[in-house]
Amino acid sequence: MKIITISREFGSGGRELGKRLAEVLDYDYYDKEIITAIASNKGLDEDYVARSIEQDRWQNIPLTFHQSVAGIPLDTTHTDLLLEQKRVIEEIAKKGKNCVIVGRNADVLLRDYHPFNIFVCADMEAKIRRCLERSPEDECLNTKEMERKISKVDKSRAQTRSLVTGGSWGDRSAYHLTVNTSSWNLQELTLAIAEFSKSWYERTSS
Repeated sequence: MKIITISREFGSGGRELGKRLAEVLDYDYYDKEIITAIASNKGLDEDYVARSIEQDRWQNIPLTFHQSVAGIPLDTTHTDLLLEQKRVIEEIAKKGKNCVIVGRNADVLLRDYHPFNIFVCADMEAKIRRCLERSPEDECLNTKEMERKISKVDKSRAQTRSLVTGGSWGDRSAYHLTVNTSSWNLQELTLAIAEFSKSWYERTSS
């Protein structure tokens, strides 16, 4: 079984790259599907689950996952959702099928499966441009407002990473490949990463 995890800065194109990579390699793909599973298991609205997991309120929780999962108070709704997310990701791995997982700190949660971990980043200008091109018509954010949104989302991801893993989000030592998408066509870049990942697995399995 081969697992590829994609950690990404907001607006870097990591989600699109992950989807394309799964298609090229013929792997299963998991991103929003994880949120859907959590919502179904808990009987909650998907939008509520997504907002709760991605917000920046985790620093209020007294214990961290990397210190003691069993010690976290399960009456805390947000903690309960993170625990359920962890369980869903572990269940995906137990299926034993090749897959690409975007976000959710899957690289750390599944480290015993020895995944190939990718971090996708981009220059702020490129991230702003990508977000503005793909934003909903009713969002109507200007360049400065979009930059603030990007920074806020990435800060939240960093805080969640620290809580769940005790590590630093974006720390290059945590990933096997770091990709700057700023000046790349994602379709071309996907093909290069697919070949790199194949070589990585051949090298590590020999």
